[in-house]
Amino acid sequence: MIDKAAADGVETVWDRLERQLPQCRFGQLGICCDNCAMGPCRINPFGEEPKTGVCGATADVIVARNLLVHIATGSAAHSDHGRDMVLLLEAIAEGRVTDYRVKDNAKLLRLARELGIDGAENGDTAVVSAVAEKLLGVFGRQVKGMLPFFTRAPRKRCECWNRLGVMPRGIDREIVESLHRTHMGVDNDAASLLMQGVRTALADGWAGSMIATEVSDVIFGTPAPVTTRVNLGVLRPDMVNIIVHGHELVLSEMVVLAASDKRLVEQAARLGATGINVCGICCTGNEILARKGVPVVGNFLQQELAVITGAVEAMVVDVQCIFPSIAHLSKCYHTKFISTSAKAKFTGATHIAFDEAAAWETACTIVETAVDNFRNRRADIVEIPPEIMDAMAGFSVEALLDALGGSVAPLCEAIEQGGLRGIAGVVGCNNPKVKHDEAHYRLVTELIRHDVLVVSTGCNAIACAKQGLLQIDAVSMAGEGLSRFCSSLGIPPVLHMGSCVDISRILTLAGALAQHLDCDIADLPIAGGAPEWMSQKAISIATYLLGSGIFTVLGVVPPVLGSEAVAGILCDSVEEILGAKFAIETDPAAMAEQMIQHIDLKRSRLFSGFKVLELETVTTRTKIAGMPHEKR
Repeated sequence: MIDKAAADGVETVWDRLERQLPQCRFGQLGICCDNCAMGPCRINPFGEEPKTGVCGATADVIVARNLLVHIATGSAAHSDHGRDMVLLLEAIAEGRVTDYRVKDNAKLLRLARELGIDGAENGDTAVVSAVAEKLLGVFGRQVKGMLPFFTRAPRKRCECWNRLGVMPRGIDREIVESLHRTHMGVDNDAASLLMQGVRTALADGWAGSMIATEVSDVIFGTPAPVTTRVNLGVLRPDMVNIIVHGHELVLSEMVVLAASDKRLVEQAARLGATGINVCGICCTGNEILARKGVPVVGNFLQQELAVITGAVEAMVVDVQCIFPSIAHLSKCYHTKFISTSAKAKFTGATHIAFDEAAAWETACTIVETAVDNFRNRRADIVEIPPEIMDAMAGFSVEALLDALGGSVAPLCEAIEQGGLRGIAGVVGCNNPKVKHDEAHYRLVTELIRHDVLVVSTGCNAIACAKQGLLQIDAVSMAGEGLSRFCSSLGIPPVLHMGSCVDISRILTLAGALAQHLDCDIADLPIAGGAPEWMSQKAISIATYLLGSGIFTVLGVVPPVLGSEAVAGILCDSVEEILGAKFAIETDPAAMAEQMIQHIDLKRSRLFSGFKVLELETVTTRTKIAGMPHEKR
């Protein structure tokens, strides 16, 4: 598709990256600051002046402050998603929205009881309203105390958070305080800024994101194993192709339903189409895949390539991870680029405001726009790659527990007895600086080859799906122990747990394992990896994994190496207080080696008599161009 783009005379993300090279090395190191109009300032890391900004801020302060802004932004994105889901639940309870309803009443009642709501057995609109009210309060809460869902973390982890003063007080409060602290002349201590980053990220992972996941399950149904197909080959030359792209299930759910409307299907037939084909990209794709088995076109870096096929009638977007370039690119073909969110306007797009109170009507308008556009398709420039792969998705925590017989005990036993080495959460985006999907694939295949069960979300999950790793037959690529374990349960060695906001499911699973074993999350044989991350949300995710006690390896160098103090805290000394740290490693084989060695170490300490398994050593030294020193 990149070759087709060149032949068609259109640019892609890789072309724009090439024009930016060489990228600003000060920015790569995180040592530039434009927080006030005395700047922008930059610190020279090579032993020369200047050593401070105009105000006197050092590299340590600037790097930590910039990182905190990224964490706050990422936390705001995920948590605002959660708020919108709760507001929809409230509107359902009050009867202001009738096109949506509660689909998983059993989960609603479980949540109500977990939230301490009286009369939770009734399951009426009063319970729905009470759950919504309770969860809305989490966002604006101001006082100290444990927020809902933090009870899912083991006691020892909560004690750690309280001891360090990083237990979140409220979602919005932590985000606002982070932005306040990064204002010129406020918090100027690197360690203090980083600890506020941990507290803000925890408010995202254990509150904002977890709320988004749990309420989505209540309204749209809790995912259960489902099969589908993935990659650009799911686009159909004989059908109206609609791609939903972004992160919020509210829009895509209704578009999927509207695409089966008899009137619209007949309208498509009159124009020569055999039907209406709705597909997903990115995390909206993951959401409708996990719940409805809707095919997925691809992950983050395939959004332009999908349009370049010439076969897409409409790309319908809501929020997050959407290239502004799509507005111009779509005009080079016949594709309608349709924005829908008041929070995300795109110059040059067709804006059809999505209103939950008129969801069906709005979705039908969107689908009808795409159907009418089928007549404008140019058959001579259509080229749909034939690559397509079957995949199994929908492994919510509930679905995994069902496969395990209702308890995490069999999973713990498999790890203790040696069938499984441990668990790896591999997540994150694509990044054009990394060959597309290669780091995802190499890391995950190395992990499963060494008997590590992989749980995956977001663009990593789609990358794994395209390579066949989400099929039961993929056990042939796994180690003997993992293959035997997965075959006995009828599951793949890589479990698709949903969108990036659903990394909260991984936290819930980790908490359940720790509580079953009466230990801290930091004691578990688990590790995290983000081989191709690129967004602020990914920084928040990595930080709340760190704060939860999960060792996490980053495959793209974050902008922290301009401060030896900040890099030293995050990659070394923070382990003393949080029980986990970051590692930075750009080679996927070396990433896997670090994760497996960490898993082995934790397993040997947790289960007496366990012998650390031999692992072939992968020695690598990555030299980052322009960095002040090499990092092993």
